[in-house]
Amino acid sequence: MRDTTDTEPIDWSSGSWLHRPVRADGTPEGHLVVEPAAGSDFWRHTSYGFVHDDGPALLAAFGAGTAVEVSFRLAFTEQFDQAGVLVRTDERNWIKAGVEVSDGQPQLGAVVTREVSDWSVAPVPEWAGREVTVRASRSGDALTVRARVAGEPWRLVRLAPLAPDAEVFAGPFCCSPTRGGLAVHFTGWRVGPADAALHPSD
Repeated sequence: MRDTTDTEPIDWSSGSWLHRPVRADGTPEGHLVVEPAAGSDFWRHTSYGFVHDDGPALLAAFGAGTAVEVSFRLAFTEQFDQAGVLVRTDERNWIKAGVEVSDGQPQLGAVVTREVSDWSVAPVPEWAGREVTVRASRSGDALTVRARVAGEPWRLVRLAPLAPDAEVFAGPFCCSPTRGGLAVHFTGWRVGPADAALHPSD
């Protein structure tokens, strides 16, 4: 498992907006504060019966054999507020991973969509108020998603299929399905080599 020291920063201006946010403001320290539109989300069909594909995501090409990391401050509290990494082939094939508030607490998880969406979560209330980093690593026929807060080990979030020859884009995203006025403070966007292995060596 590689460390963040192997990565290089991506300038916010290098990405293209999939859907433009209400606002995206740079900060003096080089961060980016993004306000998604009220009601924005990514989801396809399963259980809820609707399709949403209108969340703001700042995307750049995501080649095979590389990894992308997005860091943000976990300072949101309302139902379904969310931020993290979006990995996208098209509107029917994508993966979003990060932290989403659900049932009153922050949940670390991922939605993998191949025509229809699934969702897996695990509560991380102890992450509230801290800087979270989500890492998506593309190697072979798989995407490996990990996450951590500063100073703690990486946690495996998801292993999902991703075709080696697919044209893929990835970068930071955020959504606020149930309200307006959310502002997500992104602190970093980085790229580097893919993880050498799924499981760390002893």
